[in-house]
Amino acid sequence: MSNPVDASTSHTPSKPPLVDRATFQAQLDKLRAREKAHTHEGDAIAAARRRLPMVEVDANLELIGPNGPLTLLDAFEGRRQLIAYYFMWNPGRPAAEQCEGCTFYTTQVAELSYLHSRDITYAVFCQGRNVASGGAESQLSYDESIRYRDFMDWHVPWYSVQPSLDALLVGRQIGLFHLVCYLRDGDRVFETYWTTRRGVEAMDYSYALMDLTAYGRQEPWEDSPPGWPQ
Repeated sequence: MSNPVDASTSHTPSKPPLVDRATFQAQLDKLRAREKAHTHEGDAIAAARRRLPMVEVDANLELIGPNGPLTLLDAFEGRRQLIAYYFMWNPGRPAAEQCEGCTFYTTQVAELSYLHSRDITYAVFCQGRNVASGGAESQLSYDESIRYRDFMDWHVPWYSVQPSLDALLVGRQIGLFHLVCYLRDGDRVFETYWTTRRGVEAMDYSYALMDLTAYGRQEPWEDSPPGWPQ
């Protein structure tokens, strides 16, 4: 996420053209038609997502939690579904050197009761990359990362998945944030969906709100008019 513009050192940014209310409303109505089409397409994509097949995952894969080792199945907390955010972690590094993007996205998810009401558990799976396998070192990675969670005042379930990372992210790039959805059927666990990079913006409201404003996210990659703040 880019730093905000410092108004004291930057020139006055350009502004949208000023028009009367009728002209403004006419332009907004044209955009609204595109927004509705975008919403309907999003609904259609979600419907297709619900029709994806699934792949079985070993329910007994080991995680590290506040009370020591537990299984992937345990992380469901008895609910039917699990959404896991894979947090990139740099062992041995101070808080300021941890993943800015993961911190940004994790901060967005604060209220879990609405997910729980739909029989869904949300948890952070801390990757703890660059730490060799082994019980003692896995526990050390967890102890490090949980201090960061507490420092950030997050109150979400938090696990180290370092012991089972290769199996959990098989075929995917380890050390990159992922959002993965799981389904439980009794004692069996299945992966039903995963995404990464901008796909994890599903967790966010800040960017979504910024996108509604005249200046958007104020990031260089955006298609904005000349003179818009960056």
